[in-house]
Amino acid sequence: MIKNTDKNEIRVRRHKSIRRTLKGTADKPRLNVYKSLSHIYAQIIDDIKGITIVSCSSVTKGLDVSGTKKDVAKMIGSELAKRAKKKGVKKVVFDRGGYLYTGRVAALAEGAREGGLEF
Repeated sequence: MIKNTDKNEIRVRRHKSIRRTLKGTADKPRLNVYKSLSHIYAQIIDDIKGITIVSCSSVTKGLDVSGTKKDVAKMIGSELAKRAKKKGVKKVVFDRGGYLYTGRVAALAEGAREGGLEF
């Protein structure tokens, strides 16, 4: 019998593998990415304290999210970088959440780099 592959299950397994080695500290917190079919979410997390320092998403009120999904992801990355600068965060570790580094994930990373985050 042929089994159907659950892509999200594969992504979660890949994410757990990445998270074994990736830790966010106070000096270099973790930039975490999650994407759904229509929205994208990003947050900067200090894993030692267990707190979210900054977060931004395409459902955040007050943001103009128009255009293609890649354009929105890039805008979310730059907005997250602005908010992180206000909190004093300059360097981060990029956690792609088990997603492949292409499309919206790469656009968000590019927007964060253009906004001033280093990773």
